[in-house]
Amino acid sequence: MILFKNMIAVIIFVSLIYVAILLSACSHKTPNNTENICDIFAQKHRWQKYAKKSSKKGGTPIHVQMAILQQESGFKYDAKPDRKKLLGFIPWRRQSSAYGYAQVLNETWQEYIKETKNRGADRDSFKDSIDFVGWYTYHTHKRAKVSKWDAYNQYLAYHEGRGGFLKKSYKGKKWLIKVAEKVNRKSKSYAAQLKGCS
Repeated sequence: MILFKNMIAVIIFVSLIYVAILLSACSHKTPNNTENICDIFAQKHRWQKYAKKSSKKGGTPIHVQMAILQQESGFKYDAKPDRKKLLGFIPWRRQSSAYGYAQVLNETWQEYIKETKNRGADRDSFKDSIDFVGWYTYHTHKRAKVSKWDAYNQYLAYHEGRGGFLKKSYKGKKWLIKVAEKVNRKSKSYAAQLKGCS
């Protein structure tokens, strides 16, 4: 009888772990259509709630924040930069410590945690990542006087760091200018789509 009860307890425990793993996998699944913000929020209800909260907190519009995240990771929770190639073909170190939805560097993430006191924050959490983007763009507005609605310049400052942006480090990077233009177009597209979301 005791053996039977122990077996039942083990089966229940293993089942709960399995369910937790499945739920975790579902919560980290990339949205099916990242080109349409209405589709993203229809599939990821909590994301819309977190995006609204971040926008209300820092003042950066939802469409600007989401356009930055889409560019940085394609909404992949565990996104990392490509590895450098040794001798042109051997995978080596990664290009930076950037990680997660918002592709945040280790030191920048620590700065965010220290200032916001969000000690349990994780870069692979959408909730924390969009809060980070809201926090970062808010401070870019304060320090570099970039409008929170200006996805183009907000992205340049996001990529180059505020110091680099103020020094205009992006000037010699044609590829980055094109990426910032792409983020700006995506932001405008998301803004138009948001008006029609149910």
